[in-house]
Amino acid sequence: MDNNDQSESIILYAPEANAEIVSTQQPRTEPRWTFWLLTAGISTTFGAAIPTGYNIGVTNAPANFIKEWCNQTIFDTYGTVLSEAALDTFWSAVVSIFLIGGVIGSLGGAWLADRLGRKRSYLTCGILLVWGAICFQFCRAVESVELLLLGRVLVGLAAGLTTSTVPMYLSELAPVELRGALGVFCSMGVTGGVVVGQIISLEEIFGTDELWQFALSFYVLLVIIFFVPYHWLPESPKYLFVIKQKRDEAINEIKRLGGTNVKDGYVRQQIESIRGEDTLNNINDDEETQRRKPKQRSLWSVLTDPTLTLPLILVCALQGGQQLSGINAVFFYSVSIFESVGLSSTDAKFANLGAGCLNLFVAFFTPVLMEKFNRRFLALLSCSMCAFFLFALTFVVYFINHVGWFSYASIIAILLYILFYQIGLGPIPYFIGSELFEVGPRPAAMAMGSIASWGCNFLVAMLFTALQSAWGAFVFLPFTVTCVLLTLLLKFYLPETRGRHISSIVPLVSNGFRSKPLVPWT
Repeated sequence: MDNNDQSESIILYAPEANAEIVSTQQPRTEPRWTFWLLTAGISTTFGAAIPTGYNIGVTNAPANFIKEWCNQTIFDTYGTVLSEAALDTFWSAVVSIFLIGGVIGSLGGAWLADRLGRKRSYLTCGILLVWGAICFQFCRAVESVELLLLGRVLVGLAAGLTTSTVPMYLSELAPVELRGALGVFCSMGVTGGVVVGQIISLEEIFGTDELWQFALSFYVLLVIIFFVPYHWLPESPKYLFVIKQKRDEAINEIKRLGGTNVKDGYVRQQIESIRGEDTLNNINDDEETQRRKPKQRSLWSVLTDPTLTLPLILVCALQGGQQLSGINAVFFYSVSIFESVGLSSTDAKFANLGAGCLNLFVAFFTPVLMEKFNRRFLALLSCSMCAFFLFALTFVVYFINHVGWFSYASIIAILLYILFYQIGLGPIPYFIGSELFEVGPRPAAMAMGSIASWGCNFLVAMLFTALQSAWGAFVFLPFTVTCVLLTLLLKFYLPETRGRHISSIVPLVSNGFRSKPLVPWT
């Protein structure tokens, strides 16, 4: 059975790998990639996701120039000369305050997604990004390190809001067969943004003593250009139907997303699938009673609901585990590994950029992977192979000075780790919350997952250098253990979600660790 023939009704069984999904209804035809679906995906990817990744990768190359400017500006403003240690501490604050902003932005994502809507939450991301770019561009002109810090806070808030709301927005726009393919657009954007930030901040472009402020603010061009179609972008039909109770507007958005040739049967099927996520309503309630019932779920109500404990653990474990899997540590360490095979310092940095480009290249194929292969298969393969290659990297780096060809083996281990990371651990955590939670608790769950991601990112940033100095090659072992534990968790408790309606997934994980998500559900 082809994916085009799958129904989003009740699913009987979803085995491992690239198996077929069995449905209880007759096959149907439905629109695939339509104009507004693609426009929403491209706009949010270039307008918010790429700028998020950009602000992660842009500060590395011009760091010394920015630190020198900060030291001189602090002296001119306050008459204080920072020691080398104090300057390093201040720079750590400049870098890490972005991650703290990501945590705070994630926390606010749940409230904004329900109060303002998915679409206007995206607009809020754009506004924060523009104000951040203004701070970066003019901090040097007005000689203000405070403005630099404020800019980092603002783009951090935007980053947290982006990762907690944009994948949810895109997943709610897509029909069930394209839910994963569209959901990974945010992951692709963040990955691509890191590479773009590294390129723009090279000394050959804007990474110089005179132009670093242009490197920091360059991303604003993408924000301005790709927010042009914002006014015409659709709002999430699920948000309109369930949260706002605007049924007619939801139907209009379904028709727009379905394309010009959409049929009434398809619209009815989409409405029925949305009703399946509206579990707060009883089918015997009259319309007025349904309208009076609260649709939004507070963060506390989601945290204390025992039926949501397991899916919340899965979402937070995947998002946090994505950062604790060692991807940033591998990129940090890879420069010294490339130097060990005889590359100069400059060539090693370009080789490291090439590894980032490999990460991006693989990311381009993730929409196809999400559409054709089951989530469990990809997640388990990714986590287990990442654990294997991290352990292999630990072994070869430890003995790299004793065995000549281990330098080349370490490069192979790095490249294969990046390859397997990007087919599962890279993209799946961004949107898995949209497939494990119904509309009501979804914003809170996505916010908690995003908090776990940015919080673990902050933890790695603060501890990795110290651990590297103390442990050497064994610094990769904690990341290896994380991948092993994540593999075990997913093996026993992650249900298959590809091609399945959410109302058939939620019961599989509603009994905490007593759940049996691999047992076929009727």
